[in-house]
Amino acid sequence: MSRKVREGFVEVYGAEPEGVWAAPGRVNLIGEHTDYNDGFVMPLALPHTVHAAVSRRDDGVLRLHSADVPGAAYQLRLDELTPGADGGWAAYPSGVVWALREAGLPIGGADVQISSTVPTGAGLSSSAALEVATALALSELYELGLSRPWLARLCQRAENDFVGMPCGIMDQMASACCTEGHVLHLDTRDLTQRQVPFDLSAEGLRMLVVDTRVKHTLADGAYAGRRRACEAGARALEVSALRDVAHEELDAALARLDARLDDPEVRGCVRHIVTENRRVEETIALLDAGETRAVGAVLTAGHASLRDDFRVSCEELDLVVDTALAAGALGARMTGGGFGGSAIVLAEETQTEKIAEAVTSAFEAGGHLVPQVFEAVPSAGARRL
Repeated sequence: MSRKVREGFVEVYGAEPEGVWAAPGRVNLIGEHTDYNDGFVMPLALPHTVHAAVSRRDDGVLRLHSADVPGAAYQLRLDELTPGADGGWAAYPSGVVWALREAGLPIGGADVQISSTVPTGAGLSSSAALEVATALALSELYELGLSRPWLARLCQRAENDFVGMPCGIMDQMASACCTEGHVLHLDTRDLTQRQVPFDLSAEGLRMLVVDTRVKHTLADGAYAGRRRACEAGARALEVSALRDVAHEELDAALARLDARLDDPEVRGCVRHIVTENRRVEETIALLDAGETRAVGAVLTAGHASLRDDFRVSCEELDLVVDTALAAGALGARMTGGGFGGSAIVLAEETQTEKIAEAVTSAFEAGGHLVPQVFEAVPSAGARRL
């Protein structure tokens, strides 16, 4: 891949790049929609990456080209970058440049060539990988000295304020900070993190990712609507974020919420966030105790909450979970923002082929697109190649 993106850079721009950087997509083991509620998440990086070949410019021009999208290179002036402009995929790297400049960091311009193996629209954070690869390249080329958390924050601002997607910080932190063979336990309030060993193969286990091929478009308002409901719940409960509602106080909090709002959507969102934070704590405790198989039941409970309380699942995601469990999986749940995308399945190594075949057969019988199934291997975060 590194050679491919270098050759593409030379073909488009007529010179060798100054370097090549890679940033991975991610799956989230547990902790869904908790990041913009100051809660806890547990993502791991995938071997699927965005590669960026980059060189500096000194004329205030940004040129962007993707080997994966037909068309000529975008050419943009840095002083004309405008939040909300419809730039397609190019909005993400150009948003990073805008965010760096808004932070007062000296960026003179760049030529960028992109190539990616992260499936788009699958809930595997292809946009964050694109942002982080671009930001790390510019940080190193322009000697900005950005720490990984700061880099992730700037990438989040690019997506929030430039692209217009009100995402939390999890995806950017996962792409920037995950390490090989580990899952990242992240407190999204203060960005404290712990790398938790996650060697499934040593225990005879595997985790599958099932891309339903139902493309989700999170910037279309549904995601933002869930975020607004969470914020409304926090205001009604007089807390700064739903992370501050203790699980032990959930019933009392829901009673107060019903008295003040009487809004079933807000109630469901509050219940999901509070119970999901508890599920992250349960997962950490199980992994620390070496009881990895027991994590399966926590994953399945998380899917039920996302389906019934948060209401971000869909027919195809539910079909993956139900079929995998019936075929012997230890646990399964949708992962990512929802409304399509992917599910994860925790299973004994000896059962994975049977489960994958059962899911594929169920999709074919239901008239759905054939899903893409692959193993989730905890991989390295962003790096220069």
